[in-house]
Amino acid sequence: MTEVKLKKGESVERALRRLKKKVDREGTIKAIRNRRAYEKPSERKRRKMKAAKFSAMLAARYADY
Repeated sequence: MTEVKLKKGESVERALRRLKKKVDREGTIKAIRNRRAYEKPSERKRRKMKAAKFSAMLAARYADY
């Protein structure tokens, strides 16, 4: 469970912002959204292949820099 302790003199809004960043970095929200509906294994494979292809294209594009 993600936890953020309030620092001395820190506002609640600031601590909430830190919590949101921490949860976002961990990917908790993304995982929950992905589990909302069932995803077929073939769809999962297709999504992962598309992401891999995109990152490979970016790597190839910026390999010269």
